[in-house]
Amino acid sequence: MRINLTKKEILNSLYMQIGLSKKILDTIFEDILNIISENLKKSKKVKIANFGTFEIRHKKKREGRNPKTREKKIISERNVVLFKPSKSFKKFININNDR
Repeated sequence: MRINLTKKEILNSLYMQIGLSKKILDTIFEDILNIISENLKKSKKVKIANFGTFEIRHKKKREGRNPKTREKKIISERNVVLFKPSKSFKKFININNDR
């Protein structure tokens, strides 16, 4: 059972399906990731039809606690990326999941 899908496995799958060289596929894949990242950084939201929406949300500074030591710490403010799957993606994931 595979735990993680790696970039190498994605490129190998594309190579087997499309037949382009792995170097060209790597460049295309990197370009797609860069386009998504840059647009997410600019507009704070990227929607991919039939897949889902990536969104940047700002989290304020807050107090947190180390569960082991119970020591209180301040968690700094930061931006986080959220992913909300589309309805069709959720439906696809749950096909044959009638357990």
